[in-house]
Amino acid sequence: MQSCEISSESTDDPLSSGLRRHRQPQIIVIGAGLAGLAATKTLLENGFTNVTVLEASDRIGGRVQSIQHGSATLELGATWIHGANGNPVYHLAEDNGLLEHTTDEERSVGRISLYAKNGVAHYQTNNGKRIPKDLVEEFSDLYNEVYELTQEFFQNGKPVGAESQNSVGIFTRDVVRRKITLDPDDSESTKKLKLSMLQQYLKVESCESSSPSMDEVSLSEFGEWTEIPGAHHVIPSGFMQVVELLAQDIPGRVIRRGKPVRRIHWNYTFQQAEEITQGEHEHDHNRDCWPCQAPAHIECEDGERLSADHIIVTASLGVLKKSHETLFSPGLPRDKVQAIEKLGISTTDKIFLEFDEPFWSPECNSIQFVWEDEALLEQLAYPQELWYRKICSFDVLYPPERYGYMLSGWICGEEALLMERCDDETVAETCTELLRKFTGNPNIPKPRRILRSSWGSNPYIRGSYSFTRVGSSGGDVERLATPLPYAKSTKAPPLQVLFAGEATHRKYYSTTHGALLSGQREASRLIEMYQDLYNAETTKPNM
Repeated sequence: MQSCEISSESTDDPLSSGLRRHRQPQIIVIGAGLAGLAATKTLLENGFTNVTVLEASDRIGGRVQSIQHGSATLELGATWIHGANGNPVYHLAEDNGLLEHTTDEERSVGRISLYAKNGVAHYQTNNGKRIPKDLVEEFSDLYNEVYELTQEFFQNGKPVGAESQNSVGIFTRDVVRRKITLDPDDSESTKKLKLSMLQQYLKVESCESSSPSMDEVSLSEFGEWTEIPGAHHVIPSGFMQVVELLAQDIPGRVIRRGKPVRRIHWNYTFQQAEEITQGEHEHDHNRDCWPCQAPAHIECEDGERLSADHIIVTASLGVLKKSHETLFSPGLPRDKVQAIEKLGISTTDKIFLEFDEPFWSPECNSIQFVWEDEALLEQLAYPQELWYRKICSFDVLYPPERYGYMLSGWICGEEALLMERCDDETVAETCTELLRKFTGNPNIPKPRRILRSSWGSNPYIRGSYSFTRVGSSGGDVERLATPLPYAKSTKAPPLQVLFAGEATHRKYYSTTHGALLSGQREASRLIEMYQDLYNAETTKPNM
């Protein structure tokens, strides 16, 4: 991404002087998550003063939601800063002292259990038996070896065989199963345990990818997602601290909460806007809210209308999938609609269980659920009443001095939506029975408290984060991010509708840093356009 080191105070700066001299462009940002706040902050820092943020919910932060729990902070949404070297979220947190109280246990480079690098994951079967540690390590080495192969299709341009159906899940299952079944040193019972662990690993992978199943994740595109080097960090005081840092210099009047948007009108002349207003609001005499110079307009759910030169849309991919047909007028170009339809987003939810005392041993950092009867299944599709089988694991939150005795469970896909529809009592009882079953300890008490996320049923979110589904590609991410109207196809005012959010970042989709960078990217488009405009004006020859 290009940096925009533009001072709004310099009198020699064409952008600053131009913005002072001319009518300030009206810019509306839809959504006050990381992308929307980053875009707004960048615009304000570069001299744009006519910026409004419309946030549908009653809070800022989007998919960041930190909940205070006694002296601890629990994350219902974004939890980790993924990597440090060059990660803008990491540097924002580090520069502002948010990581000072992060313990060694809260920094990890592990992929399966990210809460603690110390301790041991306990792999428990549905028969109440713990799988020996050396067997787990042996399988883990095999799985990670095949996982590395899944990266090579994109990174090394390897052709994808038809038998894999271009699916990470199908490819991984086929290769790992073949290696397990052909191993002459393992007994049949050992092979069955390893095949069962494979299914559990793929469930964990689905939660990390926020996909219903790894069978839906594109093998040819999987390696494009780029990991930033360095450890994963949590923020002890809550990820919302990052949100508040972005928002602290944004005047309160700029962010309007509880303002869901009904429709975005773009590429409209004043005459067209006037005709729409007359047709839909015959008795509305307040039509001067559609000024002729603005090419775009927004209708809010409460009936308010706002005009804009530029609209930055940071709605999630889930919202775009559900509402793009009614949200945009005229409708989106066909290729952008196809990109929205092709790309994937699903729900990954957390279930926090608090206990009076730990029933797990001190070295245990997670309890992983391995169903032996799933060893040979092709696709893990459950009837509604068995939604709990998709809960893949419970991580132990460290340190106990901060969190008490707390477990964090993971569930994804349609089963997560089914979990969201259950009441707290049902989920607490179900999780307790699972823990008793897998640990073989019938005396585990019910948790004293349960807290869980519900990203799938949140009407303003509709999913956790995006992934490249089979049939989609990084090109679809680029098409989703391309502003409207397309520059080559029209003489209409440029950059009327811009798109940001994690799903629009080709390398860093699904991450907080991807969201933040995408907001800065769209703000930079506007900054550069006006800078070019005012540069051209200052160099115009005198006639």
